[in-house]
Amino acid sequence: MSYQKFGIRPDLVERVKFKMKNPVVKDRMKTMLANVNKYDLQDRAKVRKLVKSAAAALSENLTETQEDQIITFILSQKIDPNNTFHLLKLWATFR
Repeated sequence: MSYQKFGIRPDLVERVKFKMKNPVVKDRMKTMLANVNKYDLQDRAKVRKLVKSAAAALSENLTETQEDQIITFILSQKIDPNNTFHLLKLWATFR
């Protein structure tokens, strides 16, 4: 799994996946990410803000190292939220 290459622990991913099954949390995350574009996802400062907001919404306490690992992962993926292929590739990473 590619996220493990960045030092992101599988237990963290599993906890987040479980929490995202809650419809209230899922809607909160959708609202938070509704206006995000590919340029936002390549800006380290904006990604850091999104990661902190998402962690707060999920009640996850991330260390500085974990935040940096997640930010590096997101930046390296070069995600375009309007490109279906990019979203499918990302979805497959976390299945």
